[in-house]
Amino acid sequence: MVMKRIFSFCAVALCAANVALATPNGDDELSSLVSRLSSDSIAMYENIQQVEITAVRAKSSTPIAHTNLSRSEIEERNYGEDIPSLLANLPSVVISSESGTGIGSTSFRVRGTDATRINVTLNGVPMNDAETHSVYWYDTPDLVSSLGSVQLQRGVGTSTVGTGAFGASLNMTSAPAASKFSGRASLSYGSFNTAKQEIALSSGLLGGHWAIDGRLSHLSSDGYVERASSNLSSYMLQAGYYKGNTMVKLLSFGGVAKVYLAYTGLSAEQMAENRRYNPEGEIIIGDKVVGFFDDHTDNYTQINNQLVVSHIFNDKWRINATAHYTYGNGYYRNYKNDAWLPGYGIAPIEVGGALVESTNLLRKKVMGNNFGGLVASAAYTAERVSVTLGASASLYDGVHYGEISGLTEAPDFATAEYYRNYTTKWDASCFAKVDWLITKGLNLYADVQYRHITHRISGVNDNFDDTTGAMQSLNINRHYNFFNPKLGLHYSFARDHAVYASAAVGQKEPTRNNFTDIRKGEYPTAEKMLDIEAGYTYNTKIVSLGINLYYMMYRDQLVQTGELSDTGELLSRNVPDSYRRGVELSLAVNATKWFSLGGNATLSQNHIKNYVDYIDGVAFERGRTTIAYSPSVIAGTFFDFHTHGFAARLSTRYVSKQYLTNGQYEDLTLPRYCVSDLDISYTLRTKRIEKVRFGVKIGNLFNAKYCASGYGGSWLEGDTLADRGSWACYFPQATISALGNVTIHF
Repeated sequence: MVMKRIFSFCAVALCAANVALATPNGDDELSSLVSRLSSDSIAMYENIQQVEITAVRAKSSTPIAHTNLSRSEIEERNYGEDIPSLLANLPSVVISSESGTGIGSTSFRVRGTDATRINVTLNGVPMNDAETHSVYWYDTPDLVSSLGSVQLQRGVGTSTVGTGAFGASLNMTSAPAASKFSGRASLSYGSFNTAKQEIALSSGLLGGHWAIDGRLSHLSSDGYVERASSNLSSYMLQAGYYKGNTMVKLLSFGGVAKVYLAYTGLSAEQMAENRRYNPEGEIIIGDKVVGFFDDHTDNYTQINNQLVVSHIFNDKWRINATAHYTYGNGYYRNYKNDAWLPGYGIAPIEVGGALVESTNLLRKKVMGNNFGGLVASAAYTAERVSVTLGASASLYDGVHYGEISGLTEAPDFATAEYYRNYTTKWDASCFAKVDWLITKGLNLYADVQYRHITHRISGVNDNFDDTTGAMQSLNINRHYNFFNPKLGLHYSFARDHAVYASAAVGQKEPTRNNFTDIRKGEYPTAEKMLDIEAGYTYNTKIVSLGINLYYMMYRDQLVQTGELSDTGELLSRNVPDSYRRGVELSLAVNATKWFSLGGNATLSQNHIKNYVDYIDGVAFERGRTTIAYSPSVIAGTFFDFHTHGFAARLSTRYVSKQYLTNGQYEDLTLPRYCVSDLDISYTLRTKRIEKVRFGVKIGNLFNAKYCASGYGGSWLEGDTLADRGSWACYFPQATISALGNVTIHF
């Protein structure tokens, strides 16, 4: 009986790891679990572990557009690719990969918004880089294998921590500890020499108090694009102590990445000749490519640590506090052809009695950073009202510096540092959320957040300043105070039918590049958005239907205008008025016990009002234009067969034409594309082994030759748009490919 009570209390303590249920009826499930404390302890422990909770999650009654992925869905789609591939078929999502395979440098957009505007958290802890606001997925390799659940919120979403959610929020939880000893071994291999090896072990509950999980993984791929290779190693370690109604858990995960650079796209002519060509690392002598630099790579080590303390006081109050610290250090090395030496702070060198200003050189850029803080929350749940309070504080401290370590024309050149700068960023926020059941079926949701940021950058940057004839000097000290209210209603007006509406304010500070790539004396301002949404859902065991309307109105959105800064970099400016509006449709049908089908579609308009485009310093008023990288149609379908351990899923996604610049020029577009993937698997279960899953994923089944991203620009040969010329580069994605996997659970 004593052991039974310990297990029961442990189960409840795990509930407090975070504070808002990701399951459809979160608060009801928590109350139900608490009320069943006298049930079988092991069964309770296993049951409660399936309920992933976090303070930033939306429930089914929250008037916010969102999609959930469960642990089983994540496992079914896990072949070793980065997290963007996991999200590929969700509503309004577009993914891209520089290597073309979904491993290495990958990214995703939601409703046209890029990674710098998508807030990402794991267990409520910010994952976005504090300076760039992006998440570099190869810094946490094979994170998919350690996930318990995923929720993608579209729009401003619920209040969160870290950089502002300006188009979407992706919040993830780590996989829960197992109640008994278990393990997993996984092997993948496929096209382009892509391979994954993974082993994971769980101790189960030891002595009624302890649980330890661990994972080691290695991922490698040659890449579809030539030399776009990835060599990624990662780990995850989770140790928890459970006693009564208290839980203490330490989570550490991270990895070491070595990725060959592939961030230069191909012109249409290069694509026609060899769409797999990678111009990065070229060694050019005269006008000929004589070889490639082997170490033209990005190298990075990142270690993430989280210490979680949770406590349940009673059936109404529960709290959670998470201390976190992330260490990051790395560099990328590249070979630069015909580099202008003064642009690197190096005086012309004398060779054979003549001064040489340009030569081939070897460059190394280094960065190191420390990011730590505290995230805390408390939740109160009563019969008709639930309240969540949260607060966070963090400090980012980083250094950037660069070295020139070799010159072709001067073999005896000593290594020279040409820039060094420092960044500190303080971020503190607090929020309060209320979910009130006004009357049967009618919920009021209110959410208010306050956030303060102080951002300081000092030192010398890597950009050459034409106005001073020296490397750019940085002395930036900016403060921001944001107040972000949200309000919405959710009404279940009949069985299985519901409608909702919400209005939310989101605000976001500029990124590091917005500060460094400027004209002297000009600084960007914060961006602001009002997000108004309304929708209808119908959910039964057979049919799930969703319709969501959104209107995201931006003030002072930062966009690239085509202007160049004092250092020759593309300049981003605040545009006064812009918007995204559209409708998101989703449908899923469980036609039989062995067959389901469905799909989703987003139809949208994404515009800047009165846009001014700059070409070679000449301003052209373009009126209302379409925002770059914002397709008007995103759609997907799936057909899922499953019976007696066999499963087959055919998924297709379509993305319409995208403009590469905000000027809306038809010769600067990314063509529409449609791509299908086929996933076939068989799961075998035995008495000795829990299960063995054999799977094969055939990517791009119909061998479409498409590009998922690109960039471009214009030049002038005269004074009018009639004299405009253009150039564009594209990132080709893999043609038909196969990736096989065997995973053993024991």
